[in-house]
Amino acid sequence: MKKKTTILLVDDHVLVRAGIRSLIDQLGDFSVVAEASDPAAAMEAIALSVPDIVLTDIAMGPYSGLDLVRDLKLQYPQVATMILSMHASEEMVAEALRHGASAYLLKESAPAELDIALNAVVRHETYLSPAVSTRMIERFIRAPSAEASSFPALTARQSQILKMIVMRKGTKEIAFELDLSEKTVAAHRSQLMERLGVRDVVSLVLLAVKHNFDK
Repeated sequence: MKKKTTILLVDDHVLVRAGIRSLIDQLGDFSVVAEASDPAAAMEAIALSVPDIVLTDIAMGPYSGLDLVRDLKLQYPQVATMILSMHASEEMVAEALRHGASAYLLKESAPAELDIALNAVVRHETYLSPAVSTRMIERFIRAPSAEASSFPALTARQSQILKMIVMRKGTKEIAFELDLSEKTVAAHRSQLMERLGVRDVVSLVLLAVKHNFDK
């Protein structure tokens, strides 16, 4: 029997946690193993039983969800973190990604999007709600070109894979279309991130869009 991905919910509203737990329980492959009303309580819960994913709100007092993401990245790097928030500002999203969040989901999202985001995180991919990703891409497009250094030279294969990543194609889809193994595609993606000096797929896509790799 397939092992379920374990989740810790962190939100200061009991009803919100209950609603999210109910949605997750319907997904089948995921299980909420603990809940916390604030980041401090979350850290205590994690110390007792380390989950696969921590799904957290941001605004919960002086010790925010962003602080929790940062601390988890340092103390429990194997734990993936997801933000579920009503805030969609570019600065908030950028800070969450810098701290190591794997996904940023808006509370106004459709229930099906939670399933998509969780599965993306399980695949070690980065997920942003469409409204959030659109704003982040627009932010990069608006940024002065003087801030950008010349785009490093890429091999034909790297350019091909980068364009497919920008088109929101996943590892499995790219592997199928190029007749490569998923492991090979993942290796190319890692090389691209290292070559371009970014730490996650979202930053990779934003940088590529800024340099017209979406054309």
